[in-house]
Amino acid sequence: MKNVSLGHSGLNVSPICLGTMTFGEQVAEPDAFAILDRACGRGVNFLDTAEMYSVPARAETFGATETILGRWFAQHPGQRQKVVLATKVAGPSRGMPWIREGKGMTAADIVASCEGSLRRLQTDVIDLYQIHWPERHVPAFGTRYYDPSKETSQTPIHEQLDALAGLVKAGKVRAIGLSNETPYGVHEFVRLAEQHGLPRVASVQNPYCLLNRTYENALDETCHRLGVSLLAYSPLAFGLLTGKFDASGTTGPGAPEGARMARYESVRKQRWGRPEALQAARRYNQLAREHGLTPTRMALAFCYTKWQVASTIIGVTSLAQLDEDLDAWGTPLSPELLAQIDAIRWELGDPAL
Repeated sequence: MKNVSLGHSGLNVSPICLGTMTFGEQVAEPDAFAILDRACGRGVNFLDTAEMYSVPARAETFGATETILGRWFAQHPGQRQKVVLATKVAGPSRGMPWIREGKGMTAADIVASCEGSLRRLQTDVIDLYQIHWPERHVPAFGTRYYDPSKETSQTPIHEQLDALAGLVKAGKVRAIGLSNETPYGVHEFVRLAEQHGLPRVASVQNPYCLLNRTYENALDETCHRLGVSLLAYSPLAFGLLTGKFDASGTTGPGAPEGARMARYESVRKQRWGRPEALQAARRYNQLAREHGLTPTRMALAFCYTKWQVASTIIGVTSLAQLDEDLDAWGTPLSPELLAQIDAIRWELGDPAL
């Protein structure tokens, strides 16, 4: 894998990023260490986490993933300098008062969250510090439409940028990014940064997979023209695009034991648990088999080969899953197959938006 640049940040990352939100919930610390060792040994130099992890979010596991990463760094002297470390400040609480009270995300909240992440990660600097979801109301996490009547914003984007700029100036953050953002949000962050001499966002981390290609509906043009890189998350749609739910035909009871969708009701209620998402996944998975590919390989190759994607974030619970995901790198998809993929999207849309 040849490393790629993130926006104008100067950060060079592997085109596959190891997401870690399963660490501390589905993945115990010794297994997490083994996964980290294997990933870095195979050329992955990009790790992504968040203060709210592990997932599904609970008060008891708040910060657990960052803590595991911090212990791994402590046990592997020199490894911290070899990886690009990304984490995120949570947006407004969304029913998680253990992160912060209230509905906002003030400048003080951003600074306090960063300090907490630095302590848990046992590092002096975060390479890429991202806003996990916007402070303002946006259609995200399965919400289809923007509704101005639901606006509760309390902290202007300029104020958020000022707080992030202070962290960069203090040497605690190298570059900044966004997540779950819209074309408006990306453009406004860049506009204000250029207008006021503040740090420019390097990346946006948004869902992107066969079941959710909404990034291609204008946000890809925004990011391309502004020089903002996409970090594609959920490329396997929480397991739907691995084929493991095909036989059972359900993401609830009867689904494969151990799958997040089967274990956690809160996950099943999200966009990935919709019947329409499962139906579409089964179509894509069958298409993969017809072309001599596993569903996982086709779904990942779709992300790995798209010009829109700088780095694809994979989440695994075992070394076998990690190796399968990494082995998919370099898989070509024929023009005929890509046309058939587009035909399914034309028919079924983006059921997991």
